[in-house]
Amino acid sequence: MKINFSKYHGTGNDFIIIDNRNNSIHLTTEQINFLCNRRFGIGADGLMFLHEAKNYDFEMKYFNADGNEGSMCGNGGRCIVQFAFDNGIIKDNYHFMAIDGVHEAKFNDAKTIHLKMQDVLQVEQRADNSFVLNTGSPHYVKQVSSLENFNVTEQGKLIRYNNEFREKGINVNFVQLLNNNTIKVRTYERGVEDETLSCGTGVTASALIFANNPKGSNNINVKTLGGNLSVSFDKENNHTYKNIWLCGSATFVYNGVIEI
Repeated sequence: MKINFSKYHGTGNDFIIIDNRNNSIHLTTEQINFLCNRRFGIGADGLMFLHEAKNYDFEMKYFNADGNEGSMCGNGGRCIVQFAFDNGIIKDNYHFMAIDGVHEAKFNDAKTIHLKMQDVLQVEQRADNSFVLNTGSPHYVKQVSSLENFNVTEQGKLIRYNNEFREKGINVNFVQLLNNNTIKVRTYERGVEDETLSCGTGVTASALIFANNPKGSNNINVKTLGGNLSVSFDKENNHTYKNIWLCGSATFVYNGVIEI
């Protein structure tokens, strides 16, 4: 079977995207894992199908690099909006379905994409001053003094595979505060089981936790290994965040055909 695909990345978080509006392509877990393999396949942090969706512009179906269906991916969400635009679904405002519900997206004048995330209504603050919350995917967030020489893979794996999180997994974010409205984030991603250059839902989770305005409107700049993002939102109290927008680039890399 020959498959037409495209590669996109959002601040270095890269994806294989397949137009499956005719519902003709069905891949196994093993096939998706092979396609995402950087040595034997195409190579990517994840794979997405663009499906038809009644009453919406499209449906985003996301799979982790290990081949299993994943939860919401913020960088992937921006990339699939750009893919939709590049493939003839041209809108001023997009409304699409993902695993965690409906998302809105739009381009700004600089051609970056603003992706609206789900409201966050619950945050767990722990005794060690770490935080657990869900921004479409589950995230563990912890502040560190410096990320420059921090072993994200080693430390992230210890948390992701501890007794509490081993079964379902969790994404682990380490955050360095740079100033009142700028943070640096590095993330160990479940499903990839390694550090990625950027994680959209992780950036979102980290920005919410380290908001500089205790109540009201916030706009946080976020530096990742793969580039810069920003997150704007309204903070209603310590546990409720609404009107959350993840903003950043979505970059086309190449089109290709592969036979599996």
